[in-house]
Amino acid sequence: MRQKSSDNGGAIVVGAGPAGLTAAIALAQGGIPTVLVGKRPAKPDNRTTALLAGSVTALKTLGVWDQCTARAAPLKTMRIVDDTGRLWRAPEVKFEASEIDRDAFGYNIENRYLIEALEHCAHSLPRLRLIDGEVTKVVAESDAVIVSLKSETLREPIVIGADGRKSMCRAAAGIKIDERSYPQAALTICLRHSRPHHDTSTEFHTPTGPFTLVPLPGSRSSLVWVLEPSMAEELAALSDTALAGEIERAAHSILGKIEVEPGRGLFPLHVATARQFAGKRIALVGEAAHVIPPIGAQGLNMGLRDAATIGELAVAAYRDGRDIGGMDVLARYDRLRRTDIGSRTFAIDLLNRSLLSDFLPIQGARGLGLYLIDRIGPLRRAVMREGLAPAGGQPRLMRGDAL
Repeated sequence: MRQKSSDNGGAIVVGAGPAGLTAAIALAQGGIPTVLVGKRPAKPDNRTTALLAGSVTALKTLGVWDQCTARAAPLKTMRIVDDTGRLWRAPEVKFEASEIDRDAFGYNIENRYLIEALEHCAHSLPRLRLIDGEVTKVVAESDAVIVSLKSETLREPIVIGADGRKSMCRAAAGIKIDERSYPQAALTICLRHSRPHHDTSTEFHTPTGPFTLVPLPGSRSSLVWVLEPSMAEELAALSDTALAGEIERAAHSILGKIEVEPGRGLFPLHVATARQFAGKRIALVGEAAHVIPPIGAQGLNMGLRDAATIGELAVAAYRDGRDIGGMDVLARYDRLRRTDIGSRTFAIDLLNRSLLSDFLPIQGARGLGLYLIDRIGPLRRAVMREGLAPAGGQPRLMRGDAL
């Protein structure tokens, strides 16, 4: 089996999801010979992603967004509604993008269309080679990383591990992960409705977790419904008509009559964070580095910031003639991503735990926090801006600057 590597050193991206594709496109557009290796799933991904403004800017900068616009719905308003039925209930909070001088907080798009647009861009790049194959082994050496497939073996000075929660790349780098499961599962589905959504995302906070409706183009929305696992399984097994009725009831009929579309997702919830985000010439992005509950549209947006950051650092090193997988590059990547990932993981975990807790002081603290956000304009605007972009700064792509 022949080992292949680029003459002047290149990159290998393992994982063909949105974060991996974004990293590969950024590296290749920056001039680095790149190979993207990933096995495409047998079934299409029926979930959706709420891409926040920085992610949309990055995709525009990479030349991907034009393929997405017709299939994405703007998120102009975000509502949080306390539907816990508990003694201390928080007030409804509404966030308007116009209040921070934006047309929209971001856009919601079905994952299959996002991946289709990323793949279209990837296939057009002469410095990017795509391999639809399964990685069998990853070995980190002192001067390179070896990635083995059934058909060939690749060897480059840096590997971007975008290979998900059970990351082979993370294991090869010897990086441990801290994780914890929740007594929750998420049911995901797309649906049609008789009333317009007015570009408004509504998140009902319930005793089992969030029930979140996010706009899609036309009279359609996506739903992420967080429940106790047994309850989620029961709902997932219902007929379309019965499930539509349950969704309409849980949504308090704000979208009128519901029609469930084919394709249901059901997955357990947990939180996980790698103890390091890079090591041994391997940088971790997306769910190889962090997993959080589907609250606040943070998960994939963090993954895209990972991809943009490692792309920026590796391209700068490549142009300077430095080792693109050297310790200086990886140490800086780890440092730049740590605060963003840590703070958002903590905030999402805290909010999710507060919904599950029956401890009155915790319920009161959550209600007071939402009350203050609702009543204090500067605080509300600060929360909105921080939700869209980390205070510590955005990578170049998310500021609209090409690499």
